[in-house]
Amino acid sequence: MSSEAAMTPERPEISRRGMLVILSSPSGAGKSTLSRRLLADDPQISFSVSATTRPPRAGEVEGREYFFRERPEFERMVAEGEMLEHAEVFGNLYGTPIGPVRRSCAQGSDVLFDVDWQGGQQIRNSEMGRDAISIFILPPSIEELERRLHARAQDATDVIERRMREARREMSHWAEYRYILINDDLEICYSELRAILTAERLRRDRRPDIARRARIMSGEIKEIA
Repeated sequence: MSSEAAMTPERPEISRRGMLVILSSPSGAGKSTLSRRLLADDPQISFSVSATTRPPRAGEVEGREYFFRERPEFERMVAEGEMLEHAEVFGNLYGTPIGPVRRSCAQGSDVLFDVDWQGGQQIRNSEMGRDAISIFILPPSIEELERRLHARAQDATDVIERRMREARREMSHWAEYRYILINDDLEICYSELRAILTAERLRRDRRPDIARRARIMSGEIKEIA
């Protein structure tokens, strides 16, 4: 370590409340790719594991991809206020248990939500809505979206047609989101996503200790030793 580095004091850690990062898009717009990359690159954010009534797919693990629940148990959790948001998609129920989200935000960690417009709306209208930021990912065009769904070769033609109808309904809610990104270039879209998170984390109202330090320096209050 150089003498200059040794004399340079470390910057004090800035505390802040955690954020609820809502990421929505129609199927095939690239939301999952962006989410995985963000989670791999950013230690300040974790993925919100949802509960669902759909059966597990090959390779999925309980508590990692989803908490798999029978419909009666899921409905009980909703009735008893244990879900931050929930929705029915393609005949299956999906929802976010609220307990882990509360704990993460209290510890200053951000939580990423991969939800549709209904889930995003419920989160924004919930008791934790003040800490939510919402981002909608659009494909370059409807034609490109359909091409991507066919290229994945995961679904039958009738399923793709149903997903396209659902995509149009999903995209009709774009104006409800604070940020809109168009994923016509993955690198650019990812850079824009990271820029949004950086700016939101630096907001004064998310960092109460900054306001206190500013008052001390401006002489409004005196620091207590």
